Amino acid sequence: MERNQVSENRKWKVDDIYPSDEEWEKSFEKLSSEMDFSKYAGKLGDKKTLLSFLKANDSFSIRFMQLGMYAHMKHDEDTRVSKYTAYYSKVGSLASDYNAEIAFFEPEMAELDEDYLESLLKDSDFADYDYIIKNIIKSKPHVIPEEQERLVALAGESLGTFSEIFSMIDSADLPLTEVTYNGEKTKLTHGLYGIILHSGSREERKEVYDKYYAAYQSLINTLTANYYGSVKSDVFLSKVYKFDSCLEHALFSEDVDKKVYDNLIHSVKSNIKAMHRYIADRKKILGYDELYFYDVYTPLVGDVNVKMDYDEAYAYVIKGLAPLGKEYQDLLKKGYEERWIDVEETEGKKSGAYSIGTYGVHPYVLLNYQQTTNDIFTIAHEMGHSLHTYFSCTHQPYAKSSYKIFVAEVASTVNEVLLLKYMLNDAKDEQLKKYLLNYYLDTIRATLHRQTMFAEFEYEAHAMVERGEPLTTENLCQTYAEIGKEYYGDDIVHDYNISCEWMRIPHLYRAFYVYKYATGITAAINIADRILSEGQSAVDDYLAFLSGGSSTDPISLLKLAGVDLLSEEPFALAMKEFEDTLNEFEKLMGI
Repeated sequence: MERNQVSENRKWKVDDIYPSDEEWEKSFEKLSSEMDFSKYAGKLGDKKTLLSFLKANDSFSIRFMQLGMYAHMKHDEDTRVSKYTAYYSKVGSLASDYNAEIAFFEPEMAELDEDYLESLLKDSDFADYDYIIKNIIKSKPHVIPEEQERLVALAGESLGTFSEIFSMIDSADLPLTEVTYNGEKTKLTHGLYGIILHSGSREERKEVYDKYYAAYQSLINTLTANYYGSVKSDVFLSKVYKFDSCLEHALFSEDVDKKVYDNLIHSVKSNIKAMHRYIADRKKILGYDELYFYDVYTPLVGDVNVKMDYDEAYAYVIKGLAPLGKEYQDLLKKGYEERWIDVEETEGKKSGAYSIGTYGVHPYVLLNYQQTTNDIFTIAHEMGHSLHTYFSCTHQPYAKSSYKIFVAEVASTVNEVLLLKYMLNDAKDEQLKKYLLNYYLDTIRATLHRQTMFAEFEYEAHAMVERGEPLTTENLCQTYAEIGKEYYGDDIVHDYNISCEWMRIPHLYRAFYVYKYATGITAAINIADRILSEGQSAVDDYLAFLSGGSSTDPISLLKLAGVDLLSEEPFALAMKEFEDTLNEFEKLMGI
C-alpha cells in the first residue's frame, strides 16, 4: 500500500509542528542564522550573563528539537523520499555546529567557585536550572584540566570504534550459511534466526542454533579482542575522570546509586528458584528428555491472536488502562482523535514502532499495525512513552522536561502490565488465558532475568580488567557459562554454544546499559500492582512521577510512585509476580 492510499485519520498530523515544508525551511534558515553562543564563553561567572545564556539556549533548543522532530517524522513516512533525507542531514549538521558552539558551558561551569554555584540554587531566577546546577557541583571532583579534556576528546573517536567494529562484523562479515525453514533452503539472517527459534520445528531450531553460533565462533578471537578493547576503553575513561570503577562512572551520568545495581543482581539471584521451575515446566510441557537453549523461545501454548481492527484495538487499550483514571484515558482519546498516531504499514515507511516527542508539541507515535495480540500491546506500550513525555513537558520547564533513560521504559511497561491483567480478567477462553500467562512469563524472563544475567556478566568482565587480568576467549566463555547455570538451572543443557552467547550481544558495547531494562520492568510491575490494589492515591503518585521530567534524580522520582529501588523490596515483589504467574500457569496447564 502506498501512503496516498491511507485515509487521513490513520496518518499522524505532522503539520501540528510546521504547517508546510516551506515553513520548516524558513525556520531552519532563521534558527541557523541566530546561533551565536560563543559570546557567552568566559563570562558565566556573572549571574546576569549566565541566566541570559541559559534562557537563550532553552529558546534555541526548543526550536531546534522541533525542526529535528519534523525532519525525522517526514523521513520515516517514506524513506525513499530524498528531500526528507536531506532535511535529516541538515539537522544533523546543525546539531554538530550547535554542540561545538556550547562546548564551553560544562567545563566553564565546573571550574566556577562552589560558593557561587551554591548561591545560584538559592536564587529564584535559576529555579528552572537547579537540577542542572546540582549535577555540575556533584561533577566537580571528576573535572579534568582543559588540556587533558582536549586529549580525551581527540582520542574519543578511536575509543568509540569498538561498537562500530562489532556492528560491521555482525551486519556484514558474519559468515552465515543456509538453513532449512518450512522445508526450503534459505540464507540465514539475524531476523530469520529469531523467527525459526519461535516457530520452527525442533530440527529446524537445532540447525539454526548450531549454524548461527558456528558463525560467531569462527570469529571468536576477533570478537574477544574487540570486546576486550571496548572494556579497556571503559577502564581508561573511568580512571581519567577519577572514578573508582567503570560501573561508578556509568551510573554517575544517570545519577543512580550503585546500590540499585547491587540490589537488582542480589534479589534476582536470591529468588531464582521460580525461574528454574519454569525451565523444568517448559521441558515437561514440550515432552523432551533434554531441553536446549533453542527450545526456550518456542511457544508452550498455541499462538492465540486476538484479532482486532485498529479502531477496536485502540478502544480496547483505553478500557484496559481504566485503572489509570479519567485524565489518562482522556489523553489517550485525544491522541486518537487529534491524529498523534501514524497507523498503517506502507511502502517505504520506517519499520517497527516508536514514540517521539519534544517540548511545545504533543508527542507522536509511529505504528505499522497488524491484527495481532502483540500489536495491541504495542499501542499501549508506545502511548505509555508518549504520555510520559506529555506529562513531563506539560508540568516542567524545558530545562527539566526530558526524563532520563533510566526511567524511559517504566511508563510503557506499566501500560503493558495493566493491559495484560485486563485481558486476563476479560478472557473467556482458557487457551487465551494460558497464552497470556505464558506471554507474561516470557516477558519477565527476557526483561528481568536475562538482562540481569547480562548485567552480571559485564560487571565481572570489567572487574577482571580493573584487576589487571586480560580478557580471553576462555575466561569470558567460562564466566558467561557459570553465570548462565545460576540463572537457568539444571533442567537445560548448558552447551558450548550458549557459553559464547556474549559474543552476539550488541548492548555490551554500551557498558552498564542493559540493567535499565530490568530495573524498568521491576518498577513497572510494582507501580501496576500498587495502582490495582490502592486505586486513586497510587494513580496520583504515578502521575506525579510521570510529570517529574528531570526535576530530580530518577530514583527520587520513582519514590514518588511508591518504588524505592534503594531497597530490595521492589525487586522481591517483581520476582514474586513471576512466581505467582507461574503458579497460575501451572494450575491451568495441569502441571
